[in-house]
Amino acid sequence: MAQSNVYDKLKELGIELPAAGAPAAAYVMSAQSGNTVYLSGHIAKKDGKVWVGKLGATLGTDEGKAAARSIAIDLLATLHAHVGDLNRVTRIVKLMSLVNSSLDFTEQHLVTNGASELIADVFGERGKHARSAFGVAQIPLGACVEIELIAEVQ
Repeated sequence: MAQSNVYDKLKELGIELPAAGAPAAAYVMSAQSGNTVYLSGHIAKKDGKVWVGKLGATLGTDEGKAAARSIAIDLLATLHAHVGDLNRVTRIVKLMSLVNSSLDFTEQHLVTNGASELIADVFGERGKHARSAFGVAQIPLGACVEIELIAEVQ
């Protein structure tokens, strides 16, 4: 069974990849060791600005899920900038999600589904990944969600 073209799938989903972001501190956006590409954590943005908020206090699960989906698009833009062709991705290995949460918020996994579902939609079987989702007290700049990604490429 032939794998689908990632860019055709993005177009079908109505997604246009933005320009890859630049690091906000002393790090790089992506690093590769062998066939493994590590993407730095990307924070949620809305209308070009940091998407600020705390899940369970100022934001609900659906808003957090939308924020995570927006991060997945930014992650794909960074991965595209790194590898040159997303069709070279053989596997999305893992996502790690940090959710800015109130003490009683327990739906970090549902928030993170916003990214996981999009990645699976775009890459199909190659997009099924391992994952961790954590609730944290704060994220840089007050962002509501931060996600990092590990991919395998050919």
